Amino acid sequence: MELEIDEKLVDLIQSATKKAFVKLFNEHDEHFYYCSLITTGEGLCPFITAWSQEALNREAESADDVEEAKYYLKWSYDESPYFAYGDEFFSEVKKIFIERSRQTNSESEIAKEVSIRINSMERAMHNLDIEGIFGAGEQRMHVVINAEFMPPDYTNTERALRLNPRKALDEWLEEIAEEIM
Repeated sequence: MELEIDEKLVDLIQSATKKAFVKLFNEHDEHFYYCSLITTGEGLCPFITAWSQEALNREAESADDVEEAKYYLKWSYDESPYFAYGDEFFSEVKKIFIERSRQTNSESEIAKEVSIRINSMERAMHNLDIEGIFGAGEQRMHVVINAEFMPPDYTNTERALRLNPRKALDEWLEEIAEEIM
């Protein structure tokens, strides 16, 4: 089944996302294992989040139980020090999302628009992956990428399965994946 996307949205989202991740990777020479593009259930303007092994260690080191802190922080999009990193690159995306929202009136139009937005986000992440933004070969096997709704739902797992090599997903699937319906 082909997912409905909007090529203009894909291009805008992909450009902003690429700039944000490139800035992150250039400013932080770390071992990233989670890189995601996040939106809300209402399909608001997306933002990136990421975790690296180094960031996880830094964030957990002051906890009473470091291993427990790591477990709870490991996949937390909003507790990452890289939450909404490069947000300045998404101003055009935000503008287009607002314009498109003004054109949707019924619940079915809104649901269709949210679906197009998340599908376009997924395609943008896929395209960036193909470009090698998230690594290649063995390095890529250690990075989970996704386009996600927060709060999470089962469609996040479906997108993760489409976007990642299975080997890259083992821990993510075991630790936080939502059950597919």
